[in-house]
Amino acid sequence: MEVLFATSNRHKFNEAKEILFNANVNILHFDFKHNEIRSDSLEEIAMEAATTAYKLAKKPVFVEDTGLFIDALNGFPGTYSAWAQKKIGNEGILKLMAGTANRSASFKTCIAFVNGKTKGEARTFTAECKGQISEKPRGNDGFGYDPVFIPEGEQHTFAENASFKNKHSHRYKSLLLLANHLATDD
Repeated sequence: MEVLFATSNRHKFNEAKEILFNANVNILHFDFKHNEIRSDSLEEIAMEAATTAYKLAKKPVFVEDTGLFIDALNGFPGTYSAWAQKKIGNEGILKLMAGTANRSASFKTCIAFVNGKTKGEARTFTAECKGQISEKPRGNDGFGYDPVFIPEGEQHTFAENASFKNKHSHRYKSLLLLANHLATDD
């Protein structure tokens, strides 16, 4: 089965391709520039985007939406994570958290998949990776918030340990859920 990953983010595509290749799923890049809807729900955003991508591609397609939810910031940036990264970056997030003892956070990813068999309805696969925000950026691998996110039980940021990220992250977990679905979908 040919499955398209609709995204304009090559970093996400490359990460997903590596993870899904190891799960025996081959994906193709569908360069998808889309003005996503505004919502506090990753699922709602991903479902709308996947439905739109399917209408354009007319092939099985998935979209993923990820958010960084920081407890001390009442869940900010959440579903606005890409916007916040462009506007204030990691340094801005760290400034907002200056002097904050509670550094708990979680990354959440929702994948919405449309295969065309279900009348264009999207099926979602959501996963989470709990952790904390570092005091300063660390590491050179990864992208986005990877230099400031330390997964639970670890000492290193995702940017300091990309191989760990690719085997334990929120995106990894949600992609495995998708791969399991594709393996059993008839």
